[in-house]
Amino acid sequence: MMKRSSKIVLGIAVAAVLIGGAVWAIQRQAAQDPEKRYKLATVEQGAVTQTVSANGTLNPVVLVSVGTQVSGTVRKLYVDFNDPVKKGQPLLELDDALVSASERQSAASVANAQAGLELAQANEARIKQLFALEYVSKQEYDQSRQALKSAQAQLALARAQNERDRANLNFTVIRSPVDGVVIDRVVDLGQTVAASFQTPTLIKIAQDLSEMRIDTSFAEADIGLIREGQKARFTVDAFPSRSFVGEVQQIRLNPTNQQNVVTYNVRINVANPELVLLPGMTAYVNIGVQQRDDVLLVPNAALRFKPAETVDKAAENGQKPAPAANGAAPAAGGKGKKRDGQSGTVYVLADGELKPVGIQLGITDNRNTEILGGELQAGQRIVIGENSNGIKKPSSVGMRMF
Repeated sequence: MMKRSSKIVLGIAVAAVLIGGAVWAIQRQAAQDPEKRYKLATVEQGAVTQTVSANGTLNPVVLVSVGTQVSGTVRKLYVDFNDPVKKGQPLLELDDALVSASERQSAASVANAQAGLELAQANEARIKQLFALEYVSKQEYDQSRQALKSAQAQLALARAQNERDRANLNFTVIRSPVDGVVIDRVVDLGQTVAASFQTPTLIKIAQDLSEMRIDTSFAEADIGLIREGQKARFTVDAFPSRSFVGEVQQIRLNPTNQQNVVTYNVRINVANPELVLLPGMTAYVNIGVQQRDDVLLVPNAALRFKPAETVDKAAENGQKPAPAANGAAPAAGGKGKKRDGQSGTVYVLADGELKPVGIQLGITDNRNTEILGGELQAGQRIVIGENSNGIKKPSSVGMRMF
């Protein structure tokens, strides 16, 4: 009975081995079939646009910072965040007790100077008549004229001081210099503000939020491709699925150098008729700098692909595998900084085997790259990767035994 059971178990084991071997052979044959082992793509003709990218900040075209020319305590606040304002509208009012007292004092000085002038005028007229009758000397007459002129100057000085005090009194009511929207209020009721050489900012007003601008910085490697008037597309985190369009307005000539990285500020005009773009939003900007139409295109994945056999052979020889596409692959998958005239290598299937084909590369949009020259033709299939069921050589590093 035991022998019979052993034979049954042995038979089952042999059958399992045979079935497993058959399955393995079928899988190996399928894996070695190039049509199934490799991912293929077709060389096509189309358009490609090279872009340069940077991040920037949305700002109003005109942002007015309203300050104060006099010191005092905030007594009244007439506006708050997001309030629309008109030119000349009161924004806030400062306590005018001290300024008002100064204005009244200077007004009294004007009255005093006016009285002094009237007295000097009467004295001068009387001395003039006496001098004509030769009852006073020429010196006394000249002194009366000098006193009159001095009184006139004192009145002019008092009036100027009074005008200054009245202006300061008017400055205690701070008004909007433009039509716009309040986007920031720095002060609160009861807060003391002090005017000095640097006028403090109390309220910020955006004149027109329907027109915005993006202030962004591009690297010096990209700035040579950017021109005024170019279209710029951008997105914001608030609307990740929506693309907005702007136009390059200005490339500022003042460079910024941070840790030996030189960048240039580029200002982009943006129309905001729906008022959905808000000040301070981060914009992710792409500017199309070059475009080619009806050209041969190769996927960037094909430029990065390198057969496993080539990599393993280089590893066995103690060499680092050469970068795919003669160094073109990193640029093709990078930030779109590829320049015309670079060379690359792609692989095509010929008689069931991989065949390397050299090509000359043009611009890229980070997905496809223009083919300037080489033996590739439209309709050819090229390798862009290897399927996960492919058979790879075992690693030369042995397994750790326990």
